[in-house]
Amino acid sequence: MQALYPSPEEGWQIYSSAQDADGKCICTVVAPAQNMCNRDPRSRQLRQLMEKVQNITQSMEVLDLRTYRDLQYVRDTENLMKTVDGKLKTASENPRSLNPKSFQELKDKVTQLLPLLPVLEQYKADARMILRLREEVRNLSLVLMAIQEEMGAYDYEELRQRVLLLETRLHSCMQKLGCGKLTGVSNPITVRASGSRFGSWMTDTMIPSSDNRVWSMDGYFKGRRVLEYRTMNDFMKGQNFVQHLLPHPWAGTGHVVYNGSLYYNKYQSNILIKYHFRSRSILVQRSLSGAGYNNTFPYSWGGSSDIDLMADENGLWAVYTTIPNAGNIVISRLEPQSLEVLQTWDTGFPKRSAGESFMICGTLYVTNSHLAGAKIYFAYYTNTSTYEYTDIPFHNQYSHISMMDYNPRERVLYTWNNGHQVLYNVTLFQVIKTAED
Repeated sequence: MQALYPSPEEGWQIYSSAQDADGKCICTVVAPAQNMCNRDPRSRQLRQLMEKVQNITQSMEVLDLRTYRDLQYVRDTENLMKTVDGKLKTASENPRSLNPKSFQELKDKVTQLLPLLPVLEQYKADARMILRLREEVRNLSLVLMAIQEEMGAYDYEELRQRVLLLETRLHSCMQKLGCGKLTGVSNPITVRASGSRFGSWMTDTMIPSSDNRVWSMDGYFKGRRVLEYRTMNDFMKGQNFVQHLLPHPWAGTGHVVYNGSLYYNKYQSNILIKYHFRSRSILVQRSLSGAGYNNTFPYSWGGSSDIDLMADENGLWAVYTTIPNAGNIVISRLEPQSLEVLQTWDTGFPKRSAGESFMICGTLYVTNSHLAGAKIYFAYYTNTSTYEYTDIPFHNQYSHISMMDYNPRERVLYTWNNGHQVLYNVTLFQVIKTAED
């Protein structure tokens, strides 16, 4: 066993350990445990500081928003306050001018000013919050100064260069990563809460691609409006987007963006459509022969999810069922330009028993439910036309998943969960290719 990239300083190494049946080198990465540095009290202190800074930042954002809102209200009532002040001065200088009509008008104006009282009370509470934040920032500064004194012996520039070098080496290693078998799914990362209970969202799945746009399609029934955001950050904030109005409505949530085009199932049909975003036109449409549609063979949650389009490292796929296949899941690999079916597999797994499914490296992974407690239960390997039952849990945080797709460019799962847009990182058992491959 020969070490190809020994790196004891960073605690990980890459070994050449075996050859496969074709004589290709199979390599193993020995990585440090993720909690390797957790024993360092300074690391724990820094994590606590980061949490405090995040909490303070959130508090200040809330405070800023509330202050802006209340200040706007005060400005809106400024003219009313001036009117009341003028009437009070007139009444004090000439009490006889305050007849019943004038008194009622003054009373009405004062009544309109009553909502200002809770705003002023909020100002008092916000002032107390500012004092607390100021004290927390002062304490943070003292802790940071103590850590700086403790770690003053380190050459930070040298550490920074070592980190950059390690990142370069890890990036090089990532470029050599081949396909792998799914072994784990991370905790959910909620990106945004928007839209209805059902929908889909995605980025371009083509490898390689520098396209950072994000697309969102709310609902599963007769929808035509696709929102295109410039970046993920814009999507999170709900800003900087344009709208595409599709020529034909969609069915289900099994859409995918591949190489700048949207592939989707036309409403009340088994027709697949390729819509090009930049030209805003349909490039091709083709019937998926024999495929059920209109809730004939949906996933367990329904929603016209008969045809599910997806992409992975091996290209474009369609997951569906037919009557001759007795409602079992069928996988077809598609030619992206013409949408012609290149090859088809019958998995034998009933589609109505599946919550959702996604492809990774030519393998279809199927969940056993769309509700809380779901897990990845079944895997079908197209390279060997074999299957196995799996037991890979994941946290279904919002209890109703209506879309789950893998993005091979980012190696994450995109999900739409009860009006929340959620990401999961995946863990793959991988083979690292050497230069001789």
